[in-house]
Amino acid sequence: MARAEKNLAVVIPMFNEEMNAERCVRCVSEVLQSKLPDVTLYIVDDGSKDATPRILADLEAKSFPLKVVTHPVNKGYGAALLTGARRALDDGFEYALFMDSDLTNDPELIPTFAALAAEGRYDVIKASRYVKGGGMRGVPLYHRAVTIVGNKIAALLFGMGIHDCTNGFRAVRLRLLSGLNFSQNGFPVIAEELYLLKTRKALATEFPYILTARKKNEGKSKFRYRPQLFYNYLKYAIKAAFV
Repeated sequence: MARAEKNLAVVIPMFNEEMNAERCVRCVSEVLQSKLPDVTLYIVDDGSKDATPRILADLEAKSFPLKVVTHPVNKGYGAALLTGARRALDDGFEYALFMDSDLTNDPELIPTFAALAAEGRYDVIKASRYVKGGGMRGVPLYHRAVTIVGNKIAALLFGMGIHDCTNGFRAVRLRLLSGLNFSQNGFPVIAEELYLLKTRKALATEFPYILTARKKNEGKSKFRYRPQLFYNYLKYAIKAAFV
């Protein structure tokens, strides 16, 4: 018997996020329960050593649309994404929406992703800071300038019709991730994923959103602006230009 395919799952990797875990699950679950009851939230606990596993276990035992997948040891962001994607695919979902655990990606936009996924026209759906109506709030000026310039270059090289190539708030058709393995385990995996999706002829679209920054009481971001990081992003954009 053919597997019944469900539309959208939400996948959120977490590593040592005791300051944000409960707030994240509650905020995302509120949107899902009120607007998208058929959507399941997958949290990939990537070997956390703080109170994150206990917090997630407590929430999973309550009435939340939540499934926790655990790595016994930390494997990195890229591995956590693939673990969540594979679990969602095994459970019959067509798309996975990847989000960050600190709520810098607004859960209120999940229905927008769901609506675009339901159309079935696109393989990659990106929330974009660089189209009309999009932007950044609370992000330091230097970081804003670096990402704006970097994405202008990346958009030209990727040539997929999207302006925000490095943002991780995106939905992907899961069958196009099937069989893939990432060489990147940090944030550049977002560019590697996009490059691999281009090799599989993925059709992409985007819509505007406002990226916010973590507040002081939400812990430090794991993103670091280092030269090696920029190189790791750029090399996939260059490779994509020749696909």
